[in-house]
Amino acid sequence: MDTVRAIQPLCRLEEIPDGAATALDVTLAVDGGVPERTSLIVLRHGAQVQGYLNVCPHTGSRLDYAPGKFLLKSDTLICAVHGAVFKQTGGLCVAGPCRGEHLRAVALRVQDGAVHLAP
Repeated sequence: MDTVRAIQPLCRLEEIPDGAATALDVTLAVDGGVPERTSLIVLRHGAQVQGYLNVCPHTGSRLDYAPGKFLLKSDTLICAVHGAVFKQTGGLCVAGPCRGEHLRAVALRVQDGAVHLAP
């Protein structure tokens, strides 16, 4: 997994509906690089969250069809631009133009009702 470090806090768990996803614009330093603004996908399943950079490995475009709005079906996340289908757990592309590639995972944890980057 790639090393990603946040410069700021993320959000409260209750801000993400259970079974849904949202996009958060955050400042991240990826792989020890210079901190920059980027979009982060946060998927919620009960008290658990899964995080990915909001970047399709096919073209580098965002996966949301409108800011923070994602196409979710069963246990998948669908890229609104090219229709690539990713498993919500693990981020593997199982259908579409980038089959076999992965979304770039960002380790998250929930503590005291807030979503944080995992150490």
